[in-house]
Amino acid sequence: MSSIIIDRRRNSKGKSTVNRERFMRRYRQQIRKAVNDAVNNRSITDTDSGEEISISRKSLSEPFFHHGEGGDRDQTHPGNKEFVTGDRFPKPKGGGKGSGSGSGDASDGGEGVDDFVFQINRDEFLEYLFDDLALPNMVRKELKESNEFAFRRGGYTSAGAPDRLNVIRSLRGAHARRIALSGKDRKEIRALKRELREMEVSPDDTDHSRAEEIKLRIKELNEKIKRLPFIDDFDLKFNNLIKVPLPSSSAVMFCVMDVSGSMTRDIKDMAKRFFFLLYMFLQRNYKKVEIVFIRHHAEAKECDEHDFFYARETGGTVVSSALTLTDEIIKERYKPNEYNIYVAQASDGDNWEADSPKCSKVISENLMPFLSYYAYVEITDRHHQNLWHEYKKLEKEHPEYFAMAHIKGPADIFPVFRELFEKKEAAV
Repeated sequence: MSSIIIDRRRNSKGKSTVNRERFMRRYRQQIRKAVNDAVNNRSITDTDSGEEISISRKSLSEPFFHHGEGGDRDQTHPGNKEFVTGDRFPKPKGGGKGSGSGSGDASDGGEGVDDFVFQINRDEFLEYLFDDLALPNMVRKELKESNEFAFRRGGYTSAGAPDRLNVIRSLRGAHARRIALSGKDRKEIRALKRELREMEVSPDDTDHSRAEEIKLRIKELNEKIKRLPFIDDFDLKFNNLIKVPLPSSSAVMFCVMDVSGSMTRDIKDMAKRFFFLLYMFLQRNYKKVEIVFIRHHAEAKECDEHDFFYARETGGTVVSSALTLTDEIIKERYKPNEYNIYVAQASDGDNWEADSPKCSKVISENLMPFLSYYAYVEITDRHHQNLWHEYKKLEKEHPEYFAMAHIKGPADIFPVFRELFEKKEAAV
């Protein structure tokens, strides 16, 4: 006889979503470490795909209550057909430690537990990859075709949604209405009570019929006042919310990459990896960031994304050509009062010796007064080149706005990227 089970629970397909989120929060550090290790072993084309995460069984241990060592206790084992009280269990052969992740060698016995392996998707991978990263010194700029709005309090209205009801303002209005509508009657009541007290002071001259008439009138007026509603639709006041445009955090990032002959294929590949991480970070975390790609050897030119990463053009080395082009583009298209301006430069540091002081001068005099941040990455496994020593002076002059880092091999790319773009408070 076969049976059919029908699952009538609501939202049964997503019933494990909450548990998955709780699990990922608990093991955030292990997942983040696995993501950081994975990004260095990927090619440029699959950097933003998902990842298979493996967590050691030791990291999955949960606290539990159990009996401490020592003492006498009785245990009942179900299914026991062989042993009686007082018998001793034989020790398992092979030590019983198993052949899972707890043991690195093969064995012919025992049991173990494998590492826990699960898959994270592309969005989750990028979330852990760019966690706690931000463009440094990002500030709000002036209003310019802003698409960002915020709702702010703007007085009160007589109509609105129930959740916007202002209770205090409504009760205050109801109280004022009752005072206004009952003012004339209260005034009459006070006059009648005063007249009644005067009659009580001189009882011999009291007109009893008048006294009864006054009491009846006071009672009528009090009942009239009580009939006034405590609160009326007219009294209701609602918080008025007005739509206010927000200053936009528009930004532009200049990606400047050296493609001269001194840049070997491996160095260029590391530079491209660095810029691809930067490109993904900006695309994911910011809506209003423009990216300008500049390649340079002896000459510099602005290019699109495809040519920046895949073009094979090469030549001599004149770094100042790229910096001069950056300055020209800023003056032509990006006003500093409207944009946060950033520059990220990657090079092996090898430059025409007479050109390095010119680079320092262009950055110091033309660029730094308008930049929010300048990041320079030197990619070489040798000693630092002359460009590095020139830039060291700029780093000392502008410690909050100029940063430098050294990449020796692929394993340094992501740690350097995190170091350069870790979250910092905007400088005042």
